[in-house]
Order: sequence, then C-alpha cells, then structure tokens
Amino acid sequence: MGDSAVGEQEPVKRASRTNGAGAASAGGAQGGAAKKAAAGKAPAKRAAKATAKSAAGTAAGATAKAAATKKSSAKAPAKAPAKTSAKPESHLAMVRRARRINRELGEVYYYAHPELDFENPYQLLVATVLSAQTTDLRVNQTTPALFAAYPTPEDMAAADPEKLEEILRPTGFFRAKAKSVLGLSAAISERFGGEVPDTIEDLVSLPGVGRKTAFVVLGNAFGVPGLTVDTHFGRLVRRWKLTEQTDADKVEAEIAEIIPKSEWTMFSHRTIFHGRRICHSRKPACGVCPISHLCPSYGEGELDPEKARKLLKYEMGGLPGQRLKPPPDYPGRPAPPLGGNAGQGAAGAAR
Repeated sequence: MGDSAVGEQEPVKRASRTNGAGAASAGGAQGGAAKKAAAGKAPAKRAAKATAKSAAGTAAGATAKAAATKKSSAKAPAKAPAKTSAKPESHLAMVRRARRINRELGEVYYYAHPELDFENPYQLLVATVLSAQTTDLRVNQTTPALFAAYPTPEDMAAADPEKLEEILRPTGFFRAKAKSVLGLSAAISERFGGEVPDTIEDLVSLPGVGRKTAFVVLGNAFGVPGLTVDTHFGRLVRRWKLTEQTDADKVEAEIAEIIPKSEWTMFSHRTIFHGRRICHSRKPACGVCPISHLCPSYGEGELDPEKARKLLKYEMGGLPGQRLKPPPDYPGRPAPPLGGNAGQGAAGAAR
C-alpha cells in the first residue's frame, strides 16, 4: 500500500497550479497511472501465488517422500546389533562364542540324534555309506528291506549284486553303493570276524568308509567322541566364522581345538540339526533363529519372522522327521515308509 499512496499524491499537487484543462489532463494521467499500477499488481499477485503454490508443492512432496522413507524403514525388520567392531574378534572370544553356540543349540535341540535308523553298529555303518548324495529319510525307507534280506555282514557279502542294486536303487548311485556295501561287508567278515571295528584306523580301511562315516559310527555306536563334518556342518561353522577351511579334514582339526572333546558328537548332531531345519544353505530363516545373537552372518537370510517361520523344516515346521523309528523324546512325527508322503520337510536334507 505505501507505493500506491505516494503515486496518487503527486498528480494532486500539480492540478492545483494549472487551469481546468490542465486539471482534466492531470486527472486523465492520474486515472491512467492508477490503471497501470493496478494492471501491474495483478500479474505480480498471480506470480506470487504461483510461486507460493510451487513452493508448497515441493515442500509437500519432500514431506511425503520423507514419510514414505520413514515408513519403509519402519517396515524393515531391525537387524540385530552388530557383532563385530573395528577391532577383530580375538581367538579367545571366538572360542567362548563357539561354546555358547553349542550350549544354546543343546537347549533348542535337546533331542538331537543320528537321523539314520539302526539297531547295531553294522546297520549304522551301512546306512551311513548309503546316505551319500541322498537324504537320511530315503535311506531309512530303504534299509528295512535291505537288512531283512541281508541281516549280517556275511549275508551281505554273499548277496547277488544285481538283487542288491535293485534294493538300493531308491538311494541313487546304487551300483557304486552296492559295490561299497559288498566290499566292506566282505572285509568285516574276513578281517574282523564279522564285527564292525571300533577304531578310526580300522574303520577307514574298509571300502567306501571315510573319516566322516567312521566318526558317525564311533560316536553313535561305540560312544567314542568324533566330529561329523558333512556339508551342513562345514557350511555352518564357516557361517559362524569358526573356521575358514573348506577341506573336511582341516575343518575337523580346527573345530576340535575349539569344542571340548566330550562334546564333539553332540555338537555335530546339533549343528546338523540346525542346518537342516533353520540355517538353510540358500535362504536361512534368520528371523526365527534362536542363536541369531551369536551369529556374525545374521541378515543373510529371511529376517521377517512370519516369512522365516514358513522356511522351517521337519518337526520345526510341523512336518514328519527323517526316521521311521525316532527316539522316544523326539517331539515330531515319524517319517512314513517308502512310497508314503514325507511332506516338504525332507527337501534339501541331502548330505
């Protein structure tokens, strides 16, 4: 308003000194100046409004974007506190963490056990050899007919190879497995009087028997502590940053220095159970993992608890287990016999 008042005063002063025509002329000039000022104000006002509207739109857009970002961040599951700092984990801290993992897995899998059905050392040895490149479930579904036909090493050594291969067909690689079973049965009969040996040196001397198989037999049939380094075990101890080794023998040696010898067999069972049920190879169920607070690899898998729960297998997912005859304290359902529907829990459990 200040500018328009000044513009109107000057023509009035000039009009008082002139004649009527001058006054009329001044009046015309006054009217023209007023119109021009009014015309100038309108675009300026519209421009001011447009600028304000644009600024408001930009501010609203920025606010909406910030709100969306905040909402997106709120939806994402919060990752557990970082386990690592600028300072690398010391060897002592790693050992303590490994032993705590073992203890806490023991509370979760209090029923951990070998997932192969067996009644004696010989059956466990044969079943373990057959478990290569297949599931324990498939082996458990195959061995009832196998041991019914050939109950002792002597019987198995005398078996017709073609008939044996036919029985073993469901386990895959049945020709190679039939050859191994025939060879180890003959060796047990001829060299060990029909009894499965109970030392690592003698067991690995049998056809088709490596350290992993030998430790399964020693730990579960003879009570001799041993680490079973199968694919699940190796994968998890590397994921837990307990070793960087990929060779099974080197993994075994390093873990043996970390876990007390008396715990070797059960640590193996607990680790393998966890790998089959929760800590899967491709998509771990991190969102429901009971030891996520101890895992430096937390976040590699599914973090949303509801989605992670759908990834659980076997008894953890309400599905049948792998054994047709599980231990009495097993909290899940027995597996069905060959030809039955084992459910999705059996998927991906191959060694």
